[in-house]
Amino acid sequence: MRNLLSSLATLLTLGVAFAASAGAQETGSVIFFHPDGMGANQWGAVRMRYVGPDGRLNWDSLPYLAVYTGHMANALTATSHGGATVHAYGVKVKADSYGLNGGEPIRSRAGNGMSILEEAKAAGRAVGLVNSGTITEPGTGVFAASVPRRTNHAEIARLILELEPDVILGGGERHFLPEGVRGVHGEGRRQDGLNLIERARKLGYTVIFSRAELEALPAETDKLLGLFAAHHTFNAAAEESLERAGRPHYEETAPSIAEMVSAALAILSRKPSGFLLVAEEEGTDNFGNANNAAGTLEAGRRADEAIGVIRHHIRANPNTLMIMTSDSDAGGMQVVGRPPGGGIVEGQPVPERDPNGAPLDGVTGSGSAPFLSAPDRAGRRWPFAITWASRDDVSGGILVRAEGLNAELVHGTLDSTDVYRVMYRTLFGVLID
Repeated sequence: MRNLLSSLATLLTLGVAFAASAGAQETGSVIFFHPDGMGANQWGAVRMRYVGPDGRLNWDSLPYLAVYTGHMANALTATSHGGATVHAYGVKVKADSYGLNGGEPIRSRAGNGMSILEEAKAAGRAVGLVNSGTITEPGTGVFAASVPRRTNHAEIARLILELEPDVILGGGERHFLPEGVRGVHGEGRRQDGLNLIERARKLGYTVIFSRAELEALPAETDKLLGLFAAHHTFNAAAEESLERAGRPHYEETAPSIAEMVSAALAILSRKPSGFLLVAEEEGTDNFGNANNAAGTLEAGRRADEAIGVIRHHIRANPNTLMIMTSDSDAGGMQVVGRPPGGGIVEGQPVPERDPNGAPLDGVTGSGSAPFLSAPDRAGRRWPFAITWASRDDVSGGILVRAEGLNAELVHGTLDSTDVYRVMYRTLFGVLID
């Protein structure tokens, strides 16, 4: 009974907060940032590695926080495509869903068949999609495309371009080109003969393929397609595999997620009607599921840089909401920072496995030297290892963070469907049930 009363009190508090906000009808722009696969444990590891146990990331400085519940209609743990569909439409769907409910069309929380990005565009808002992975990844793709299979990259790419977002930045060039046609990053894979890059140019897009081209972009650019890799802008494999192949974690010619977000905001914020930007750091998920500790930490650092860019924009444009969350925890990553007697010693190889059998990673993978934290307040650097629970997504400690217009709605415990509600309230001034 006590737990029931506590739950009812929490729901009542959340309902009052939403109801209080409903009286004010101010609308603004929305940035939905999705560092995929990052739970509080990953953020803790990134903090220790790059700013130290006493330091604070940009993520730490966000003023509003809520615990996230992300179960699906038929599963406790969200998939990337099912979880993204919930964010885009505001309703629970089956785990195997990409802009649909399984294979069936869905109605959004607002009562129509459009994603929140499609509705924003129909209402005259500027819209943008940014991803460090292929732009067809579900964290961005489901906001513009509905397909029965998440692996149908060619159709997803076609539908994204058909919607004509003002900004499209990410990987995935091969999904825009026909087989037999070589692009900047490799050969196309489309089997329908469509050349979507030529189509984009006819639609008025400036098309670019590298960080250098992004940096040299003319200030008057108002419609941008950037394809910075054949598929992802990173190489998500185990550390040992990348070392053998001589491949980096991230492609050097591709802009970071922070650089892409900055460019997108420069274009979208010039639109007088406001905007919705959906941005995803996908490396945090893929490296986590590959159990690549160094890659996951690097991807998390990049995600935090993007948060810094967004916070800077909000300070100059306070009528903007940034809301961010993951939908699951990739790999169940945890920091192991035992004292020297416990087996984590600076300069000595990390044991290959924890006493319970879980794999342990050092800086270059299994059996390598431990990571060192950035200095603490006393200037000390501490050795640590990373251990893994899984090679899949798990239901870890996921949080929602927010700053800017209506950010106070993010507190207590929020369901994945409430992410849509907060975005909708900010874009359209309507608090939907």
